[in-house]
Amino acid sequence: MRLHAKSVKLGYGERVIVDGLDLGIEAGTVTTIIGPNGCGKSTLLRALGRLLKPQGGEVLLDGRLITAIPTKEVARTLTVLPQAPTAPEGLTVADLVARGRHPHQTWYRQWSSDDEAAVGQALELTGLADLAERPLDELSGGQRQRAWISMALAQGTDLLLLDEPTTFLDLAHQVEVLELVRHLHRAAGRTIVMVLHDLNLAARYTDRLVAMRDGKVIAAGPPHEVLTEDLLREVFELDAKVIEDPVAGTPLVVPIGPLNRP
Repeated sequence: MRLHAKSVKLGYGERVIVDGLDLGIEAGTVTTIIGPNGCGKSTLLRALGRLLKPQGGEVLLDGRLITAIPTKEVARTLTVLPQAPTAPEGLTVADLVARGRHPHQTWYRQWSSDDEAAVGQALELTGLADLAERPLDELSGGQRQRAWISMALAQGTDLLLLDEPTTFLDLAHQVEVLELVRHLHRAAGRTIVMVLHDLNLAARYTDRLVAMRDGKVIAAGPPHEVLTEDLLREVFELDAKVIEDPVAGTPLVVPIGPLNRP
């Protein structure tokens, strides 16, 4: 198991968001966390990525307590891409992607041919090699998000944590980014954990769904087992029909309306 949250309690100051949660992430899988706003999805992802220290319980990375692993070692093992990341004005795609190599550098080992090769490969994988010298500000939303994913790839990890990677993108660019994520998983067997809001895209692009509500895991498993009409009522307070996606064969949610409508 690559990541394991064991009875974790998470929060900010005295405000507890998650309490007593257990979740395991298997190697070589794509796991997507879903749930209503404020349920603790992003908070959990931050704890899995060592950006938030649990107030109780523990997070294990490859069987080791993640808070006990040196920061650079963690950065060479997993990459966290936060929601709506920002970069300095005028930064080029190549400059951004090169920042992914920082965990591999020390005072006695600066930029090397290995770093150059890693950046070049990341740009090729994300289809951005021809845009390497273009400022991020000039890219479309989908291209910009691919640039951030390229930086994550340049970091050289096989464990990617993506917090709402399709936020603020139109549907075509959402599909573009998720197709890239699926390619990265299938081509190199990367372990990927995402937070997504779109239930139909989550069902199409994931091996395992984790549904959360009020800081707790309500259900976890393959999309066809998790994304049911009963779960939609319980977790999202949504009256909906679940049918088969005619393209992907995955569950397709057709909303009817919120429960307890006036």
